[in-house]
Amino acid sequence: MQNIPYYQEAFTKYLNAFTTDKNPQTLYNPIHYILNLGGKRLRPVLTLIAADIFNSDYKKALDAALSIEVFHNFSLVHDDIMDDAPLRRGHQTVHEKWNINTGILSGDAMLILAYQLFEKYDPEIFQALARLFSKTALEVCEGQQYDIDFETREDVSIPEYLKMIEYKTAVLVGAAMQMGAIVAKASEEDQNKIYDFGRFLGIAFQLQDDYLDAFGDPKTFGKQVGGDIIENKKTYLYIKSIEFSAEEDRIQLQHLFSLSPSDPKDKIEAVKEAFTTSGAAEATRQEIVNYTNMAFAVLETLDISEENKVALKLFGEQLMNREV
Repeated sequence: MQNIPYYQEAFTKYLNAFTTDKNPQTLYNPIHYILNLGGKRLRPVLTLIAADIFNSDYKKALDAALSIEVFHNFSLVHDDIMDDAPLRRGHQTVHEKWNINTGILSGDAMLILAYQLFEKYDPEIFQALARLFSKTALEVCEGQQYDIDFETREDVSIPEYLKMIEYKTAVLVGAAMQMGAIVAKASEEDQNKIYDFGRFLGIAFQLQDDYLDAFGDPKTFGKQVGGDIIENKKTYLYIKSIEFSAEEDRIQLQHLFSLSPSDPKDKIEAVKEAFTTSGAAEATRQEIVNYTNMAFAVLETLDISEENKVALKLFGEQLMNREV
């Protein structure tokens, strides 16, 4: 297994070769735009890593990795339309730079392109990749719908929230790793295990994202700190704070989450104080550790070298302790 920047560089080169000029440009230019906005490339890198640790040439997994990245960005284009988001990775969103109709159509084309990339594999691998992709894509849609539904509910439970982030975020991380294992022709048992490793890490990753949204360093986080609070999103922090707080504090927090002030600075600070004093902040950090350890427990059962286990564990620890 190589280091992360090695896989990132290899994937970026492959991505750049994929984004060639096509007509009509009004359909394909937005696709090239969103794919070249950068990002961590976490999911495609995991596909390459998984192929590598199961003793395959990671280059054989580049098309599967690209499919994952194209699908992920397709979901972002449509999510941004639903959220009416003006910015993505510090740049205009596709529907803002062009228009909503273009965003919808270019997003649809990306979903088809993601499927097409599997055609480069032999029938057995193609079938396994397509089956996993279809299952995952539908779960991502279900997760997005849960997220939308929760915006108007006051009774979202922790199990419901964890299921939402599992479907919306974590299953794609798990699928990314399983696709690498499929390309490498790993055993079905190891394919399922590496999926669970990625799924647990994905949940930890999203919980860490929730935490950093409130408590991250604005200089390193890369997004507006307090964005979830401004949007009144019922994250793990919020739900735990409601659960742990006395009635008076709970009513105050619910009131704060009904407000949309023009200057949200005071609201953000008050909510963060509630998250801390209630114990929700510490509970969230502990849950991040719990899911990371669940991933590590699966890792120990994988039929891969000890060297690769150590490398994957280091990767998981870096995710758990990230500040961006």
